[in-house]
Amino acid sequence: LSAIISIEVPQEEIVNKLYELGVQSVKEASEDLKREGCKVFVEGRFVGFVENGAALAENFRALRRKGQIHPHASIYYYEPKHPKASKRVYIHTSAGRVLRPLVIVKDGKPLLTEEHIKRIRTKEISWRDLLHMGVIELIDANEEENTYIAIKPEEVTEKHTHLELHPAAILGVTASIIPYPEHNQSPRNTYEAAMAKQSLGFLSPTLLTNTYVRQHLLIYPQKQLVTTKAAKLLNLDDRPTGQNLVVAVLSFEGYNIEDAIILNKSAIDRGLGRSFFYRLYEAESKQYLGGMKDNFEIPSPDANVRGYRGEKYYRLLEADGVVACEAVVSGGDVVIGRTSPPRFMEEYREFEIRGPYRRDTSISIRPSESGVADAIFLTENVDGEKMYKVRVRDLRIPEIGDKFASRHGQKGVVGIVVRQADMPYTEDGIVPDLIINPHAFPSRMTVGQFIESIAGKAAALRGYPVDGTAFAGEPVEELVKILEAYGFKRSGKEVMYDGRTGKKYVADIFIGIVYYQKLHHMVADKIHARARGQVQMLTKQPTEGRARGGGLRFGEMERDCLIAYGTSMVLKDRLLDEADKTEVYVCEECGLIAYYDVRTRKYVCRLCGDKARVSKVVMAYAFKLLLQEMMSLNIAPRLRLKEKV
Repeated sequence: LSAIISIEVPQEEIVNKLYELGVQSVKEASEDLKREGCKVFVEGRFVGFVENGAALAENFRALRRKGQIHPHASIYYYEPKHPKASKRVYIHTSAGRVLRPLVIVKDGKPLLTEEHIKRIRTKEISWRDLLHMGVIELIDANEEENTYIAIKPEEVTEKHTHLELHPAAILGVTASIIPYPEHNQSPRNTYEAAMAKQSLGFLSPTLLTNTYVRQHLLIYPQKQLVTTKAAKLLNLDDRPTGQNLVVAVLSFEGYNIEDAIILNKSAIDRGLGRSFFYRLYEAESKQYLGGMKDNFEIPSPDANVRGYRGEKYYRLLEADGVVACEAVVSGGDVVIGRTSPPRFMEEYREFEIRGPYRRDTSISIRPSESGVADAIFLTENVDGEKMYKVRVRDLRIPEIGDKFASRHGQKGVVGIVVRQADMPYTEDGIVPDLIINPHAFPSRMTVGQFIESIAGKAAALRGYPVDGTAFAGEPVEELVKILEAYGFKRSGKEVMYDGRTGKKYVADIFIGIVYYQKLHHMVADKIHARARGQVQMLTKQPTEGRARGGGLRFGEMERDCLIAYGTSMVLKDRLLDEADKTEVYVCEECGLIAYYDVRTRKYVCRLCGDKARVSKVVMAYAFKLLLQEMMSLNIAPRLRLKEKV
């Protein structure tokens, strides 16, 4: 969080300082120094030798702290473990390195004192002044290898060289918003740092006017009940990225096994996890040679328009050729009507007898999407030509398959949505919004989520947020006292009843408030199926991918399963009949592929001539392609045919 990016430092200034500090150039250095001394590099450039590399690094840092060397220059002394390897000093002056401030420790005492902090608070001095005073310094990743950094002031010993400004300063932007991260297994914090970037929230204050190609908006984002100091610095309360949910840890009919989660339908009806998805469609009017240009209009079959799609696709367009605002659109509907002149001069000549024609180049909604025309922007491109942008809004209500995650790397997809009447409830009548499986915790060791659950409960009871900053959050001992003061168990567990039977659960259930994020991986964007469709031109096999309406890959592992089951007809159906089945005519005499003679209207073998006996063979088109590619390499693949089945 406190990191900055370095600027370029002139190399010659640094090299001159090094020569003043006792570095000898390659020409001046003695043979003994060359053999026993320490090599010095500035940005990879070999500048000379020095007798004691560690002393050079110390003197360099002393000058930097006095302000005689630029604070963005860094020095790193490398002493190899192998006795014959040479010692080296690396100095970096380039721009673009990540630097972070650390408090200098001298003789076991931090140089930053209470007096400095008071003067900063009264604005007598700034952090920049502390840098010039030699109280703090900027360290990069290489120089950090030569440091011994204490996390807290009470941990400082004679051996330490530096102290963190704050224990949470070691974390980045996304990691620093995790509450109680020091209680989690480290990979979980790494996962959450990546997932926080995928969460939906309030993207930008310019939401109503910006024209991003795609964006999401969480409709009812909430402030975090368990927050961190970094979250306050980042103003996350003004731009929240999730919602506070009542979470019970409980197995429920097997619908939450393998990280699935169970959502309360009534909570969804009240707005839990609802979001808008915005997609931008744009079209511009281009100018062509000969004074021709694109027109925004409703394409008409009477106006000799090639590629006309049918009246139903243009039904939503208004007179200017653009869809009306707040019109309900679905896959295939045209939102911007546009016609263009023919592409090539040959097309002009071909059709000039029947009069000029135009091409339909309208912009339509993607086949798998739908929504409402949210906003329409009329603007100009760089050439001053007219340009339309239509933003389509789609309401996304949580459904089975949507992905949610807590701030502790506990991600999961919705396994089932249950009516509130069937959900478990506490003695006080509290019904959880979300149920997570207890098996999510033992192997992952995300104890931070347990603490957040208790802290969220305490925050809701006392009426203001709990600070869960890394290494400096409110202690768990204080939080459990709050629960006890309000009549709850210090363990966070409560007596709960089955909503379907009304019977009390044998065990107490752990329940509390956890901040959950909705991620942009939604099932509506991923669902895909196909019965038939386009095939690749080269292999005649179905295309790949949802965007191209492709087939679902039947891979090697799926094939192995069908072999194991012995379902040979299903295997043939998938890998041949429904893929690239083709009929090839093969000569029985020589085994080469025959060709069709148009004049004689029969298949002929070029090699055997009149002796040929040509038979029809069913094979995969990819195999036929392989045979022909082998022929192009001057290989003659011959097929030996058995009797017809």
